Amino acid sequence: MSKTIQEEVINRATGLLIIDVINSNPNGDPDKESDPRQRSDQKGEISPVSFKRKLRDLIEDKDGPVWKKNEKDASLNQDEFFILESRGRDRGEIKKLLEKNPDAFKNKYWDARIFGNTFLEEGASTSIKTGVIQFGLGISVAPVRIERMTTTNKSGVEEGKDRGMAPLGYRIVEHGVYCMPFFVNPTAAIKTGCTKKDIDLLLRVIPHTYKHTASYIRSNVDIIHAWYIEHKSPLGSCSDFDLIAALTPKKNNKPEEPSTSRADYTPIPTEQNVPEELRKKVLPIRDLMKEI
Repeated sequence: MSKTIQEEVINRATGLLIIDVINSNPNGDPDKESDPRQRSDQKGEISPVSFKRKLRDLIEDKDGPVWKKNEKDASLNQDEFFILESRGRDRGEIKKLLEKNPDAFKNKYWDARIFGNTFLEEGASTSIKTGVIQFGLGISVAPVRIERMTTTNKSGVEEGKDRGMAPLGYRIVEHGVYCMPFFVNPTAAIKTGCTKKDIDLLLRVIPHTYKHTASYIRSNVDIIHAWYIEHKSPLGSCSDFDLIAALTPKKNNKPEEPSTSRADYTPIPTEQNVPEELRKKVLPIRDLMKEI
């Protein structure tokens, strides 16, 4: 694998996910009884760990439609796309594999190659500390309003009660538009064994992240745009922050108040909002949502 990595060029890239949340909890806070995560300024949050968990789950589900389609379309070998951060993993076996055959370890675990890991014991010379892809914290453009209600179950779950109740158990964001940046760091690829094939798989899975991991409390979360901007060199060819600023939505009126629908942000920026001088410095801007 190392020879392949040395021969191929991975350029720096800047990404930005624009996520629409309607009557859903995009990421519960365990320190606040699973309330939707919220900052002190009342803006909502989605943690990078939460988003990466969904990506891992879709790749790990080898019987699911997301993996099966990508396996077929890209001729992927299942043996090269195991998930290191999986439930029920055998730490002892993983440690033995790393110690005896570090290259086999890299070849086996997709998420270790692309996200890095701090799974293994400190001091191991072959331990991967950081990954090629780094997701940032998702923050809502405007403050969000949280609704809480008690839900009931027809069948009782407590002795002596004819029905079940979950006091204030349904906690949702009424509406919010969140922005989550992510970045490709080519320098880390040499250490992790990440290839373009690994990155391409991530880009194909991103559009399905929320629709194929929907739940009772996260029923209406979707990605409006998944911007991916590849620079013209591994070192980068312009400012990440300038690109992100150009594609970040703004609330039309009363930005200090929660929004009620996506219309409050119309028009949401497109690639045409990126200044021409920036567009000349990068490869054609992609919206992954248009590539499904």
